[in-house]
Amino acid sequence: MPARFASSPLAAAAVLAALAGPASAQTIRAFDEPGAAKDVVAAQQAAKTAAEFTFLGALARTCFLPPSRSEDLSDTVPAYVADPGKAPPRSSWFAEPAKVFDNLYFVGGKIHSAWALQTRDGIILFDTAYPYNSEELIVGGMKKLGLDPKDIKYLLVSHAHQDHIGGAEMIQTRYGARVVMSEPDWTLVEKVPKRFKTMAPKRDIVATDGMQLTLGGSTVTIWFTPGHTDGTTSFTFQVLDSGKPLNVVYSGGTALVYEWDQPDWSIANLQKYIDSQRHLAAEARRTGATVLLSNHSEFDEAEKKNRMLAGRGNGPNPYEIGADWVQRYFQVTENCARATQLKLARLKAGAR
Repeated sequence: MPARFASSPLAAAAVLAALAGPASAQTIRAFDEPGAAKDVVAAQQAAKTAAEFTFLGALARTCFLPPSRSEDLSDTVPAYVADPGKAPPRSSWFAEPAKVFDNLYFVGGKIHSAWALQTRDGIILFDTAYPYNSEELIVGGMKKLGLDPKDIKYLLVSHAHQDHIGGAEMIQTRYGARVVMSEPDWTLVEKVPKRFKTMAPKRDIVATDGMQLTLGGSTVTIWFTPGHTDGTTSFTFQVLDSGKPLNVVYSGGTALVYEWDQPDWSIANLQKYIDSQRHLAAEARRTGATVLLSNHSEFDEAEKKNRMLAGRGNGPNPYEIGADWVQRYFQVTENCARATQLKLARLKAGAR
């Protein structure tokens, strides 16, 4: 989802300062409005301590950058669909596909990730990219890796934003894949059809919390994790690394969604997000997840890790970060959301 990123040198310097060392009230006040209290700084510091230098992308996006926009309900055709010439240049989004585990493949781009889980009875695809690049990244990427897109049996869409649902209509129509998405996000797609022109699959399987999808001996469990959208879903499943089973948690929506001029709605939505992070962290802990995946490379560093795989040899898989680090990821997102809640509460109180 697009975000309101600050572009001024002062804003950029403040982000770098915030990430470089312990948070100070002066640093936070220089960047964040409406200012910072001790509880805000404490929550941000808890997130920074959990992140260290491993989750700087998630830390920056959720703690220090301006908010993502609330849901766009205007029903207009995106510019890059109305005029394909307005799509971003290939150099800004293309990334090479990669075999990450014995049975899991990366088929995303520099920023927006997609994943193909191979089973003996077909493929489960997690997310797609935009409509202008899903043909090359998803279909072309699978073919480069020796996978047949005709084998896609299920497409799990984590949430209905164009950067993840962009290729869903094509995958469903061309290959007959079953599409899985939550009720709120199915409803969103149907409510604004022009916004999802060329992207909207026909309503199919409705995802619910705890639902299990099994194909060819592999089981994916779906978790309802609203907050990024009203119907965001996340997943847990198992992969093999040189025959060794590893448990994966896939975070379906990470960026915070709120509006400074809508504090009541924003505080409530951030609480949904916090509850979702706790829910997914608990499932990751219960399943012993040691691998964290996302649908944005800034959060799981997929593009960088894919390059590391080339020189792995007999060393550890860079994606296997351990159960403790998986839990620390959710400490980052939860504490950043809590810090933003506190700032919104102060703003609301000051307006009275």
